[in-house]
Amino acid sequence: MSDLIKKVVLANGRVRYRFVTDGPRRVNGRRQQITRTFDTKKEARDELARIRHQTKTGEFVSPEKITVAEWLDTWLKVATVDVEKNTVRSYTYAIQPVKDLFGEKPLQKLTEEDIDEVVAWMVKTGRSGRGVGVYSVELALSRLRSALNEAVRRKLVVRNVAQFSRVPRQLRKEQQKRKAARKPWTEEEVRSFLRGIRNDRFYAVMLLSLLGLRPAEVCGLKWSAVDLEAGVLRIELTRTLVGTEVEEKETKTTAGQRTLPLPTPVIAALASFHARQAAEKLAAGGAYEDGGYVLVDKWGRPCTSERLRYHAYRLMREVGVRKVRPYDARHSALTFLATQGVPDTVLAAWAGHTNAAFTKRVYVTVDPQHLRVAATAFDRLLG
Repeated sequence: MSDLIKKVVLANGRVRYRFVTDGPRRVNGRRQQITRTFDTKKEARDELARIRHQTKTGEFVSPEKITVAEWLDTWLKVATVDVEKNTVRSYTYAIQPVKDLFGEKPLQKLTEEDIDEVVAWMVKTGRSGRGVGVYSVELALSRLRSALNEAVRRKLVVRNVAQFSRVPRQLRKEQQKRKAARKPWTEEEVRSFLRGIRNDRFYAVMLLSLLGLRPAEVCGLKWSAVDLEAGVLRIELTRTLVGTEVEEKETKTTAGQRTLPLPTPVIAALASFHARQAAEKLAAGGAYEDGGYVLVDKWGRPCTSERLRYHAYRLMREVGVRKVRPYDARHSALTFLATQGVPDTVLAAWAGHTNAAFTKRVYVTVDPQHLRVAATAFDRLLG
């Protein structure tokens, strides 16, 4: 081994020790030679032994100049093959904080401390200046772990420095408090809202939201999927805004494709809305855009979930009810069904889920009003 280590005398008289040895073959099968230079022969000997051992065991990682940003972009192309646009956007958004803070840093010099700094920045500041929630931090860490695992597999780095990074416990506690404070509407709040918007153009659409349909399902619903005589509608498509582009696609799962029977008030509201659209089409003439959607403006132009959300918020202000996210209407609907004794399997099928336990855990919120049922039961026992 010492024969490979050569003594080198520099022009200034300084003595150094250099060796050239073979490393593992490159991915394309070509030979890879590694050159190292040290101040002492012992340092050179130790490093040569390490390289030879790790080359033999397959653990050797050769120096690479690739940066964090370059690798994340490479990983992203592979990780998002044959996925939906919304998923690509989610992946891109998740890893952006790492690129913003350490994108120019060599990938092999990324450390655990760097990852902790990313987490701290997301928690305290984030892009909004107010920090982000647990889900966003966990998503960023999850995507980063996947990217670094692939880098380890390709022998670009020795280990995954994000493997044991975690969301701070305090952030989890704060997130749980915020989640507990965000409650869907009660039954009385639903009734108050509906009484106040009965004459609104989108009254029928709001009823669909309060049946538990996802906003994307409401936006993707077409009249061809609504049978007013039979009193049913079919959930077949979703329509979402991905960045600045509208994406229409089939539901993500087969469970999401479902046929729902409609309550009588919803059938009447939809029939009235359909007649109103027919009159608007007649009045607009050739200017009317007839794409067959249920949720359209008076010119037949389909609305996005963002437009639906803003309209719902305006109605909440006008009626004077507590502001909740339109998606929370889905929580209200499923909570109502669960507390009315609807079987778990039916509840999940109505929601478009395959797992009833997931439906109840995520969407059903029990409040003191619901606990009154338990108190009444005790009245019968103790009275």
